[in-house]
Amino acid sequence: MSLSGLDLNLVLSLRALLEERNVTRAGQRVGLSQPAMSAALARLRRHFDDDLLARVGKQYELTALGRALLDRTSTACDLLERVFSSRADFAPGSEEHEFTLLTSDYALTVFGAELARTVHAEAPGVRLRFQRTPIDVTEDTAPLLSTADGLLMPRGIIGGFPAVDLFTDRWAFLVAETNDEVGDQLTMEDLARLPWVIYQRAYDAPAARQLSMLGVDPHVEISVDSFQALPFLVAGTRRIALVQQRLAELLRGVAAVRLMEPPYGAVPLQEALWWHPVHTHDAAHIWLRETAARVGAELAASEPGRIATVASR
Repeated sequence: MSLSGLDLNLVLSLRALLEERNVTRAGQRVGLSQPAMSAALARLRRHFDDDLLARVGKQYELTALGRALLDRTSTACDLLERVFSSRADFAPGSEEHEFTLLTSDYALTVFGAELARTVHAEAPGVRLRFQRTPIDVTEDTAPLLSTADGLLMPRGIIGGFPAVDLFTDRWAFLVAETNDEVGDQLTMEDLARLPWVIYQRAYDAPAARQLSMLGVDPHVEISVDSFQALPFLVAGTRRIALVQQRLAELLRGVAAVRLMEPPYGAVPLQEALWWHPVHTHDAAHIWLRETAARVGAELAASEPGRIATVASR
């Protein structure tokens, strides 16, 4: 459908109507009178050939199409706002700006903290907002990226969007210091025999696929939406957990666990910053990407080495 024949102001009216479910409140939200908003609703109903809002008693409820349009309209408005807020120039030392980055607690701890320190030093008027990556990131990637400035996620999970590589990491296993069932080195038999704590999202999917290819079907006892929680759920138990080595080293000492090398050649993790193509030529976003790449390169210069074997008491 060509957009040339559409009044894009109707997108704002549609969003307000679907979210408020009240013509008067929707009009107040976008600065239209009640008659003007009623006229906009009538035009939208003709366009979609659907009531969108249906009266039920004294209230309006969304029709099936109205419910389907609710999230799409919100995403479209967010994307339009980002398009029309694009800048040809960006002076980090004097600009007031906010960037939203989607991330796991792993990337926030290992990379986000370093990025925030650099931004604070070089661009004091720039704010960073870190938000948890939704669980459906692999299903609705384009709408998700359109509502944020970037997504911190390793390669191998999503594709088809521009990205810049940041740093690499290695996988390691956490084992309780009190776990006498594991010796100085983990074995493939240990991985198959012992109960696991796992991160419950798709973030470690490449590592999980590799285990499956090696014939290991983890006996999952606990799944959790936090990498930082893994050491505490392993300590004092028979459980094991797969974790990024950089994060494990930052958390060293917070829980009574041992950090151990995988008993196989684990595929390294390549962390990247992904973004929606709409941001590619925006001056502010170019600065964000260049800064993130520089911080990532500084991290990459200190690659994690092999884990020293620790005797089991």
